[in-house]
Amino acid sequence: MPAIVVVGTQWGDEGKGKVTDLLGADMDYVVRYQGGNNAGHTVVTPDGKKYAIHLVPVGILTPGCIPVIGNGVVVDPKFLLSELDGLEAGGVDVSNLRISADANLVMPHHRALDRVVERYLGSSRIGTTGRGIGPTYADKVARMGIRVQDLLDPKILQKKLELILREKNQILVKVYNRKAIDSDAVVAEYLQYGERLAPFIADTRLELNQALDEGKNVLMEGAQATMLDVDHGTYPFVTSSNPTTGGACVGAGIAPSKIDTVIGIIKAYTTRVGAGPFPSELFDEHGEFLLKKGGEYGVTTGRQRRCGWFDAVLGRYAVRVNGITDLFVTKLDVLSGLDRVPVCVGYEVDGEVMNEMPMTQTDLHHAKPVYEYHDGWSEDISSCRRFDQLPKNAQSYIERLEDLCKARVSVVGVGPGREENVIRHQMI
Repeated sequence: MPAIVVVGTQWGDEGKGKVTDLLGADMDYVVRYQGGNNAGHTVVTPDGKKYAIHLVPVGILTPGCIPVIGNGVVVDPKFLLSELDGLEAGGVDVSNLRISADANLVMPHHRALDRVVERYLGSSRIGTTGRGIGPTYADKVARMGIRVQDLLDPKILQKKLELILREKNQILVKVYNRKAIDSDAVVAEYLQYGERLAPFIADTRLELNQALDEGKNVLMEGAQATMLDVDHGTYPFVTSSNPTTGGACVGAGIAPSKIDTVIGIIKAYTTRVGAGPFPSELFDEHGEFLLKKGGEYGVTTGRQRRCGWFDAVLGRYAVRVNGITDLFVTKLDVLSGLDRVPVCVGYEVDGEVMNEMPMTQTDLHHAKPVYEYHDGWSEDISSCRRFDQLPKNAQSYIERLEDLCKARVSVVGVGPGREENVIRHQMI
């Protein structure tokens, strides 16, 4: 069976964890292909347990599934071990985890630089989590990265780190007036992590391609989302990797020809965390309604999310960039109780209406939403399992989103639980 990609279509927090968990029951492998512990998924399992997953693939919660951290991920080993310990304490078997030997490591100098640079930027800050993800990717591209496999070779680790810290310590001390980092102490610390992680380190590219050749099911999950993609998102207010479908190929080592299903996760309204443009953002009682009823607080940071109405311009753009075959609309239940539900169908920029994403950062920053209005519904829809059980106005809303985004809506989430979904079409 070809590989399947699950991708966020907005600015993240669309509910990818729930979807990956739902599909994971039919998967042999679930692969995380980019990002680091700057992302998070909340998953509620059938027995009612709630898990906040940050770095490991959500498939780790599915017995028998092999979770894989691909080469495109940046790994903070201390955080990873803490997360694995927490999952084991909750009764989760983590023994099947695979970690790509080629994944890059988040090092202490990355975290230090991330925090100090963000503070230095002041009001121009990007809004990073301060966990060193951006600096790690920057070093990876600059060919100054330290990889997971280096934990298995003390001499290589020592040599690489000493060379890197010659530059990084100069920046920390002379530019930002911070303490230098002791390479010997870091090597000793990271070799201990390496001892614990060694059983999980593997040639994941080879294993995944062999699995696909054998007809096994492989699901690839991204962190963050399309509008945070470093190439295709609202640059520079983006993450440092490629959450889009193309990033799945690079970050897992799987050829594009082996992907035939791309599931786009799209919230029934829109949210984002951190700085950057957000045309449909709300600053009134409706924004407060979505925040409170939707529980819109970051899984990783706890930060309050910015909330706005559904943006069909973003949705259409994400479908095009990712080659989305199916949309999974989440959190439709949050909209219950509203008299009317606006949808952003275009942007007004300097008196001109645009129906597609503006080409320039300047135009996007000046974009004003153009709305169309839909009648709301008051019913509790959490028990609906068929499309015809939804209120007529809720059905019309979903059908309009489908038309605007130019992709079929196959599943509609009506609650946080794994089974709280309306199935319209089979996705796989």
